Amino acid sequence: MLRVVGIAFENTKQIYYFNPKSLDLRRNVTVIVETERGLQFGKVILPPFNIAADKIKSPLKDVIRISTKKDYLEHKKNLRDAQTALNKCRQLIKKLELNMQIMDANFTFDRSQLLFRFLADNRVDFRQLAKELANIYKTRIELRQVGVRDKAKEIGGCGLCGRQLCCARFESDIASISINMAKNQNLSLNPNKINGVCGRLLCCLKYEDETYKEYRADLPKIGTIVETDKGKGKVVSLDILNKKYSVNVPEVGVVEVDGSN
Repeated sequence: MLRVVGIAFENTKQIYYFNPKSLDLRRNVTVIVETERGLQFGKVILPPFNIAADKIKSPLKDVIRISTKKDYLEHKKNLRDAQTALNKCRQLIKKLELNMQIMDANFTFDRSQLLFRFLADNRVDFRQLAKELANIYKTRIELRQVGVRDKAKEIGGCGLCGRQLCCARFESDIASISINMAKNQNLSLNPNKINGVCGRLLCCLKYEDETYKEYRADLPKIGTIVETDKGKGKVVSLDILNKKYSVNVPEVGVVEVDGSN
């Protein structure tokens, strides 16, 4: 078992795990942590707890210290400067006529890196943009292309179900979602029904897929000839969650069969 603490950063709902060491870290306490990008200012979302080592995908970085008032003021300055950098970047994009949309800009706490996230339909050659930004801000510049799912997660909203978007409410791992998931769940392949507000396949297709696979394993495929107590017939429809299917038996009609028996 490992002792970890859950930390979130500015403008993100995703929780990252760090080594709390011997610090007294309570919920909403702000801290300085070590990351691959450099030092970052974050907030404790999950106080220290034990977790199985195999649940952690990469080596834990350390919480360096609980933040001070000076750290907080420095963090606020970084946020203001990042907003200025964002506006400057947009001006340069317009000047260079690049087909990209900047989402946000973020300095690391120690200002060792300035990260810009952007949306683009195609690959963008942003080398000149990065060069001009580096000349202005005298730090390492990173431009990272993100997808429309990430944008929807940041903006939020309501899905087709009328509830808050899953990606904004609790989904932290936006994995690949395939059309086969919709097929497994017997859904109409109408884009208006299986696409979310981001224009991509619904996130809920992913986390419901395992249940449908498990329930569907005991049911015959549509078009299969099966034996029923009314005679042989062709499977014409499936009720997956209720583990039932309908069979068209010649000279009898449609018969419902309980597939859980």
